[in-house]
Amino acid sequence: MPPWESYLEEHQPRFLDELLAFLSIPSISAISAHAADVQEAAAWVSARVTAAGMEHVQILPTGGHPVVYADWLHAPGKPTVLIYGHFDVQPVDPLNLWTKPPFEPDVREDKVYARGASDDKGNMLVPILAVEAMLKATGSLPVNLKFFFEGQEEIGSPQLGEFIPQHKELLACDMVLSSDGGQWSETQPLILVGLRGGCGVQIDVKAARADLHSGMYGGMVQNPIHALAAIIASMHDPEGRVTVAGFYDDVLPLSDLDRERIAKVPYDESAEIESLEVPALFGEAGYTARERAWARPTLEVNGIWGGFQSEGIKTVLPSEAHAKVTCRLVADQDPSRVVECLAAHVKANTPPGVTAAVTPLAFRAFPYLVPEDEPGNAAVREVLVEMYGKEPLYVRSGGSIPVCSLFQRHLGAYTANFAFGLDDEGAHSPDEFFRLSSFRKGQGAYCTLLERLGR
Repeated sequence: MPPWESYLEEHQPRFLDELLAFLSIPSISAISAHAADVQEAAAWVSARVTAAGMEHVQILPTGGHPVVYADWLHAPGKPTVLIYGHFDVQPVDPLNLWTKPPFEPDVREDKVYARGASDDKGNMLVPILAVEAMLKATGSLPVNLKFFFEGQEEIGSPQLGEFIPQHKELLACDMVLSSDGGQWSETQPLILVGLRGGCGVQIDVKAARADLHSGMYGGMVQNPIHALAAIIASMHDPEGRVTVAGFYDDVLPLSDLDRERIAKVPYDESAEIESLEVPALFGEAGYTARERAWARPTLEVNGIWGGFQSEGIKTVLPSEAHAKVTCRLVADQDPSRVVECLAAHVKANTPPGVTAAVTPLAFRAFPYLVPEDEPGNAAVREVLVEMYGKEPLYVRSGGSIPVCSLFQRHLGAYTANFAFGLDDEGAHSPDEFFRLSSFRKGQGAYCTLLERLGR
C-alpha cells in the first residue's frame, strides 16, 4: 500500500467535515448580493491549499470574481501539471423543491446533498486532498503542480479571457487536469474530447413612447411583441436549421470517425423521450439527436417578456418587448463573429413600425476540441482502465467550460477531464448531491494519475 493511501484512509472523517464546511458557503456567482460569499469561498480554498502543503498561494483579482492560484515546483525534469476547478455555484431557485436548505449540507445514504456538491466543490476538493496526502506522506510530488481555481465559471468566466493571457508565465504548464466534470456511470468511465462554446444577445424591441390603449391604437401602431415574435420565428426553418446568414460558415463538419465515435456511445432515444416527457425529439435534419446535442451549433430563446402578465386582462398595446437568445457553438466558430451575424439578422428582419437593439451578453466561450491521442488523455485512459476494468467511452459535452479553450489558445495546453460527478446528481437542479464513494475514490485516482504522469 503506498503511503498516500494510508493517509487518505486515516483522514476521511476530517475530509468529510471539510467538504461540509465548503458546501455551506453560498458562493453564487450570478447574484451580486453573494459577491462577498464568493470571496469567502476563495479565502476558504486559499487556506485549504496552504494547509495541504502548496506554496505561493494567492487570491488574484480579475475585475470580477477572484481566482486562487498555488504551486509546488520541486520536481526538476518532470512535467508541470495545472489542476483546474471552480468554487462558485449556481443559484438555488426554486427553493421549495429542495428537501433541505441548499447551503445546509445533508448526508444521507452515503451521499451529500447541497448546492455545489457535485458541480464543482466536491469534485474540486478531491485533488487538493490527494495532493495533501502525497505531500504529507512522502514530502514530495511526482510532478510540478499548479492549482487554478476560479470563482466565475457558472457565469461563463467573463474576466478570464483577459486574465489568462496576462498571467501566461505564472500559469505556464504542459497539461491541464479539470476537476469539473464526471464519468459516464459508476461502472463506466469516459474521456471528454469536446465541449461546445457559446455566446448570447438580448434583443430589445421598442415601439411607442409608452404603453397604449389597444382599442384606440390597435391596428394603427405596430405591436412590439408581434414584431419580436416575427424576428425570433425568422431565425429557424421548419426543420430546426438556423437561418441566420453566416451562422454555419465556420463550422467544422463531422467526420465519419466523429460520427462513428458518437454512435458507439449508448443511447436510447425512446427512453430519453419518456424521461423528458416530450412528444418527440426535434432538431436540425440530417443528424442524430446525440450529434445535435454534442457536435452541432444551436440557437435558443432562453426568455421572452413584455406587456401585461398579471391575473385578469389589461387591454394594452405594449411599448416594449424583450428576449434573451444564446447559441451553443462548435469548432471552429468564433463567438464574436456569431454575435455579429445575430445583430445583422435582427436588423434585416425587424418589421416596420418598431426599432430593435441587440446587446451582447457576457456569456462568450470558444468551443473546445481535443485530439483523442493527446498525452494527457492517454494517461487518464490508462488510469481509468485500471480503475474500472474497461475502456472509456469517448464523448463530447453539449455544455461549456470556457476556460478549456482559453488554456488551449493562450497556454498551448490541452485539458484532460478527470472528475467523478455523475449525470443523475442534479447539477444546477434542486437536491443536487455527490456520492461520497466518488469523493473517496477520486482522491486515490488523482494520486495514481499524478504518479503515472511523473513516470
